[in-house]
Amino acid sequence: MSFQDSKGIKFIAYGGVMLAIAALFPALHLPQYITGPVVNFTLIIATYILGVIGGVTVGCFTPWVAFISGIMPVAFLPPIIMVGNAIYTLTFGMLKNYKWKGKISGVIAGSILKYLFLSYAVTHLVKAPPKLIQMLSLPQLFTALVGGTIALVVMKSSYIPEEVLK
Repeated sequence: MSFQDSKGIKFIAYGGVMLAIAALFPALHLPQYITGPVVNFTLIIATYILGVIGGVTVGCFTPWVAFISGIMPVAFLPPIIMVGNAIYTLTFGMLKNYKWKGKISGVIAGSILKYLFLSYAVTHLVKAPPKLIQMLSLPQLFTALVGGTIALVVMKSSYIPEEVLK
């Protein structure tokens, strides 16, 4: 097996684990203030380990898995959540290389941008019911900040290889 094959296997293995956590955790039907941080934690860790492409990929698959499995019953939501997750992971991914200040800034900026996009999308781009608007507005900022902060703490306090695919 060549080094290149090993890289691909690592990407699939780590990506599969991250996707499984982020996509299947919502199936436990826990409250949003628990599920949201776990999913956002996983998106930041996936971006940290797999790079921007891996983080965005995990973030784009999770809403479809939730929709197909019946966890997310509204058909117009997966594309909106995909974009929100991509904004979150791209922002963190672009800033994570600037030492710890960049990682912290990436989580904060990504959380704010994700929140702004999702709240705008459900109030202006689609006709979402009030309960859905409430779920996809301020709680998104909270869950992204909490999940990202937990990811930063885990990164700082334990050995997680940064971008194992380098």
